[in-house]
Amino acid sequence: MRESRTLRWARPVVLGLLALFTVLPLYVMAVSSIKPLKDVQGRFAWLPSHVTVRPFVDMWRTVPLGRYFVNSLVVSVSATVLSVAIAILAGYAVSRYRFAGRGTFLTAVLSTQMFPGILFLLPLFLIFVNVEKYTGVRLYGSRTGLTVTYLTFALPFSIWLIAGYFDTIPRELDEAARVDGAGPLRTLLRVVLPVAAPGVVAVAIYAFMTAWGEVLFASVLTDDSTRTLAVGLRGYATQANVYWNQVMAASLVISLPVVVGFLALQRFLVHGLTAGAVKS
Repeated sequence: MRESRTLRWARPVVLGLLALFTVLPLYVMAVSSIKPLKDVQGRFAWLPSHVTVRPFVDMWRTVPLGRYFVNSLVVSVSATVLSVAIAILAGYAVSRYRFAGRGTFLTAVLSTQMFPGILFLLPLFLIFVNVEKYTGVRLYGSRTGLTVTYLTFALPFSIWLIAGYFDTIPRELDEAARVDGAGPLRTLLRVVLPVAAPGVVAVAIYAFMTAWGEVLFASVLTDDSTRTLAVGLRGYATQANVYWNQVMAASLVISLPVVVGFLALQRFLVHGLTAGAVKS
């Protein structure tokens, strides 16, 4: 079917507006990060009258950004590794074995995604406080507790996604491995998992991004020593002033790992999401 002239003209216009809508905030952030504070607080100018890298230097001194960066990295990587490991084992079991309650399990896993996250804030807080009270294990105000929190967020969708991806892998590979004497675990690790690499990468990216930019739970379940980057940005606002240029500079630095990782692995992410989004 031949497309009309109106559609040919409308497509680049719509795509251009969407690109402008996406790029414009990033441009404002980048320009504001290289301006002196007085220029940012005044009338906005599209081009800086005076370029300075001072905000990128001062942002590490105004707040302990290095410590926040380490906290975010440790929590995000830990939650990602645990999510991927558990999701692989659970997804393989759901995909390859038929057991009583399988459908109920998948329904329960997906149903957790229907509720807003704020509903779980108070229950998690009470659980963490009581666990420390009765067992002495400190979860509230610790990186371990935040890791467990983000694991509960990422795991349901991760299991569903990786199970769907395993469904696209022919079962003949498993049967051939069993003929050669491989057990279920060896079949998973040596045969199925290498083929499922795009799905695993998609799960890892999803879990990492879920943990890296989360604000609400991190602001409640952490203290000064375990605060993450997303919450630490509030430290640039004091009673006397708001260091907007440092906020913009820190935001660029925070976004850099996620952007670089996404650009490097986006083909795996797209492949994993499209292949895994099938009904089990």
